[in-house]
Amino acid sequence: MSRIGKMPIEIPADVNVDIKDSIVTVKGPKGTLTKELHKDMIIKKDGTKVIVERPSDSKMHRSLHGLTRTLVSNMVDGVTKGFEKTLEINGVGYRAQKQGKKLVLTLGYSHPVEMDEPDGISVDVPTPNKLIVKGCDKQEVGEFAAKIRIKRPPEVYKGKGIKYDYEVIRRKEGKTGAKGKK
Repeated sequence: MSRIGKMPIEIPADVNVDIKDSIVTVKGPKGTLTKELHKDMIIKKDGTKVIVERPSDSKMHRSLHGLTRTLVSNMVDGVTKGFEKTLEINGVGYRAQKQGKKLVLTLGYSHPVEMDEPDGISVDVPTPNKLIVKGCDKQEVGEFAAKIRIKRPPEVYKGKGIKYDYEVIRRKEGKTGAKGKK
């Protein structure tokens, strides 16, 4: 048995879980999430717990067992606590600011980079060089944070660019003078 897959998922009191066929809908204080999971997985609601079972011990079903349980668990966590990713902007003149539902990034290009917040995602800018992407869907939060980061990935010589707060940039030494050449 999958160690992760066989663990039941506790449902908090303020969360409602509906399971129809292979479609799971989770409603909570932070929003509503709906996800269609693999049709072979057996997902049952048992009182205040959700249990995920697999129909056989085939390789595919064993792989899907832990994945399905984790996806449902992330949905429950998302509507109760939510998810967030923190990004840092490094570089002289590089900054971010909010204009309504629009994120405006100044990243050393000839023009500011403007990005609209997707539905269900909010971006906080506590300081001009720090961004916090928040939402209830873990995948969407990570995807939008990656889209922001790709606008100016960190470079290895000066460390300029957008990076995650936990990310460590391995720095390279710059060019040295041409020695021995005349």
